[in-house]
Amino acid sequence: MLRESLSKDKFNELEDFINSLEEKKGALIEVLHTAQHIFGYLPKDVQLFISKKLNIPSSKVFGVVSFYSYFTTKPRGEYVINICLGTVCFVKGADKIMEKFEQELNIKCGETTPDGKFTLEGLRCVGACGLAPVVVVNEKVYGKVTLDDVEKILSNYNNEVEDKKLAQSSI
Repeated sequence: MLRESLSKDKFNELEDFINSLEEKKGALIEVLHTAQHIFGYLPKDVQLFISKKLNIPSSKVFGVVSFYSYFTTKPRGEYVINICLGTVCFVKGADKIMEKFEQELNIKCGETTPDGKFTLEGLRCVGACGLAPVVVVNEKVYGKVTLDDVEKILSNYNNEVEDKKLAQSSI
């Protein structure tokens, strides 16, 4: 999977993006966003590639990557589960929801399942306090989540994975 995620095609796509920039100076954040979109994360090889293409020290690239929590140097799962841990969500049991996801997935917050399906993360605030506690899976928002909902949510995505495998095997 790692080899696939760092394919030459993806480096070519990133290089095309960098070459399309009119001004490369000051474009580091934009390039890092694009690189993370292409690769899913920013491993050392990608950071060194960006350093070379933008002609800036690799230490500067690493400094920006490590400063902003948005950027990640670890591969993320196909489904990123974010649990809002803001004040309202926390008061309404988000910590228990997090524990239930950790228990069901057998990972801790910030980790990815060994099969690469799920990454579990916590957010400070989604800004949807009326729906507390809130869980966001990739782009889909689940509101007023209960402990019973955790298994249902995971089941939906596990079934989606199985449906994709079935569709690919029938081609």
